[in-house]
Order: sequence, then C-alpha cells, then structure tokens
Amino acid sequence: MRYALNILQISNPLTKIKLELLISQFLVLPSSLLLKKANMENNPEKLHFVLFPLMAPGHMIPIIDIAKLLAKEDITVTIVTTPVNASRFESTIDRAIKGGLDIRVSILSFPWKEFGLPEGCENVDLLPSLSYNINFIEAAAKLQEPMENLLQELEPTPSCLISDLGFTWTTEVARKFNIPRVVFNGTSCFSLLSLHNLITYDMLGSVKSDTDSFMVSGLPDRIELTRTQVPNAVHHAGHPLRVEMRKAESEAFGMLVNSFEELESEYYKRYKEAKGKNTIWCVGPVSLCNQDQLDKEQRGSLCNFDSSQIMELALGLEASKQPFILAVRGGHNQHEVERLIEEDGLKNRVEGRGLIIMGWAPQVLILSHPSIGGFLTHCGWNSTIEGISAGVPLITCPLFSEQFLNSKFVVQVLKVGININIENPRMIPGEEARIITLKKECVKQAVQIVMDDGKEGKELRERAERLAERAKKAVDEGGSSSRGLRLMIQDVIQQTQKGC
Repeated sequence: MRYALNILQISNPLTKIKLELLISQFLVLPSSLLLKKANMENNPEKLHFVLFPLMAPGHMIPIIDIAKLLAKEDITVTIVTTPVNASRFESTIDRAIKGGLDIRVSILSFPWKEFGLPEGCENVDLLPSLSYNINFIEAAAKLQEPMENLLQELEPTPSCLISDLGFTWTTEVARKFNIPRVVFNGTSCFSLLSLHNLITYDMLGSVKSDTDSFMVSGLPDRIELTRTQVPNAVHHAGHPLRVEMRKAESEAFGMLVNSFEELESEYYKRYKEAKGKNTIWCVGPVSLCNQDQLDKEQRGSLCNFDSSQIMELALGLEASKQPFILAVRGGHNQHEVERLIEEDGLKNRVEGRGLIIMGWAPQVLILSHPSIGGFLTHCGWNSTIEGISAGVPLITCPLFSEQFLNSKFVVQVLKVGININIENPRMIPGEEARIITLKKECVKQAVQIVMDDGKEGKELRERAERLAERAKKAVDEGGSSSRGLRLMIQDVIQQTQKGC
C-alpha cells in the first residue's frame, strides 16, 4: 500500500480564484563568467560530471535539478539511470537541452529478475513493500561493471562522479577512473548530524521501550525522540550494508546537501566538524532552479498511507471548513481509497470548497500559487524544503525514514509548522514505515491553527515568509548556495589537477 499524499490549504476563503482555475493552470504549456575563466585557464578539457541517483522519486528529482545547475555553469552533465526511470524525466531533460544545457542521459539495464523483484521494478516507488529495499540495492550493485564500461566510453572524459549514498561501489568506480566521488544524500544537515550522533553515541542502547523518549546528544537544540521515531539507518547500523555505506561516505571527496546555510547554519557547522572535513557543500533549495511551469509540474513525492488513514485526513480537512486540495497518488489500493471516498459521499459534500485529486499532482506548481496558505506533508526532505521555499507553514505527519527528524526540525527549530497529534507510531518488522493512528479531530485542529488569523497562525506565516526570502537569496547570484555550488566545482577542478 503506497501513496504519495500532499494536502494544501488555500489561505483566503474569500478569494475569487476558483479551485478549477488553479488546476487549469497546471495545463499551461510552457553567469558563470568567473567559473568559465577558471575552466579555460586551469582545465583545457571541458568539465564532465556524471550523476547516478538512487532510483527513487525523492532522490532523482533533486539530482535532475542539480544537473541543471551544473549545466548552467558550462559543464557537461551525464545522468545515468535505467529505462523506466529515463522515461519518467525525458521531457524535463528535453526542455533543458532545448534551452541550451549540455545534459545527456545514459541508460543501463536493471537486473530486477535476478534479485527477485517484480518485472520492470526499477524504482523504489514500484517495490511491493519497503522490505525489498535491500534486494533493490543489491540489484543496483550489479550495475558496477556496466557503469565502468560506460565511463570508459564517455566524452569528454568524466571529471567527477556524483552518486547516491547507497551506491557504495561507486567509490571503487571513481577510484578506478581517478576522479573524485561526491555523495548525494538528499536530506538536511539537521538530519545528517542527528543520524551521525545517534549512531556514534549508540543512543538506542539505553532505551528500554518504544514509548520512552530520550534526548539526542550533541545538537544545538533540545530534540527528543522515541525509539519508533528513529530511522532504520540507526536501528540497523550494524548491518554490513550500513557499515559499508558509512565507510564509503567517509572515503568520498565530499557531500552535496540540498539545503542552505542560513536555514541551519549551526547544524551545517557541527556536521562538518563531526565528519572532520570541509568538503560539504549546501547548494539548495535546488527546486528553485525550476522557473518553467512545466518543470514545476513534473515534481511529486512518495509516502505510505493506508486507506483508513487517508479517510481520516480527508474527513479532518472537511471538518476544518477550510478550502483545500487533497492529492492521493495511488498505489495498489487506490481503487479502495476511491471506493471509500465515493461511498462516504465526501466529494459531494466538499464540492466548491475542496478538490480531491486521485493521482499525481504538481506539488511545486501548487505551492507557488499565492492562494496557498499551508501544506500538510509527510515531511520527506524534498517536500519540506519545497514548502519552506514557498513560504507557507507546514503541518507535519511523518511516516518513515528521516521524516520524524525533519518534523522535529520544522516544528521545534524553525518554528514554521505544527505536528498532527498522533499516537506513538509502531514499527513494522522488516519495514521502514511506521504504523500511525490518525484522528480526524487532530487533523481538523492542526489545519485550523495554521489557517487561523490568531497569534499562532500569524507568527507561523511570518516566520515561513522570512525563510522563503532567505532561500531565494541563497540561490541567487552571490548567495550562499550559489557560492557553494561553484566552490564544489572549483574543489573538483583542483582535485583532478592533483590526480585525485
């Protein structure tokens, strides 16, 4: 049962912009001088970055944005992926190429059958359950030889390999070709530092029950977690693959982070200190590189809600009396969700105030609309930073991985959101997702707080708007993330001149 769910509140009930008009907009078609001098003077052959993301929406989407950012710096970029995934972002890359960017796509066959995966299962969102994650990573490891053959043939000669944290074998590939490997993790410095400290200090060792809370050591803020809010990366830190991932990360040339220094300056600083290296570059929010409406449309997210949870969310939205858009991206049980909504009569009751989309919806495009006043999210990092960039308060409902950490960051550190009051989540054996119990009254209460014109709602919106301004400045010419990207490129140039 896999769903991507994004719920957005329209802030002004009196707005004359109808929901139908907002949705119709979805269908509308559509300076790097110093760096270029450095390339010409110090590197006679054009730089060529090879990007190899984990085949999952939350990893591929930001990597494609990073490819655009690099290509805008007069760099050749090759994205390596599999047939199914290449078809998903083909139109996005085609538009970038037509816009003058030197981005290429190289395709490798994925051995899904050999590792017991369903036919054509080339993306994490196609897995029958998250228990197949290890099979997926092991299948991806079989791409090492094809990847090496590909790199041998690429022109210009590759200068750098940017690959996902889980692809540990790419460290050896980069070493064979004498090029630096840069790790892309796809989360925040807050989460990275929290995970590092949880593992380093073995904090789970002293936690006796799932409901007992404990404080995460070594953070600038007081953050408490329960055992079930801790990602599996910590629970299974001793697994050989997890150990190998940390070792490969420590041997990498550096790490790219989809965040910006002004958002989490102290966490950025402490994480660099914890890792003992300066080669960690904040280059986000990378989603802000998408100014074209079609590029904004073709972005979404992944999370796990079952049909009963979706109904509680939907009924909570109805009870809030606020205009809303509810997008349910279906998995195997989409028909069940549709049946429940139909039998309940929800669509008829909210007609004119609420819009329910059964399927994918263009998240970034919706968030950028001025009528949006809040965003209910599972708190994956892509969705989180996209909401921050849009300047809207967040309502957090985390489900798995580092989402519980991101929720803590949004609510307790940034103070731009509130968490839906849910019962302590229960772990599913062999799964990353947690079982949570949602109540429509809790959803209603959270929505009303965010949308209300009272003190708490106003303060949330004001802080959110200030962060959005800082995010835009970070990616603008001369901003911290713009500088971070160029510093990474210059560091790669220097490293290649040394011969790695």
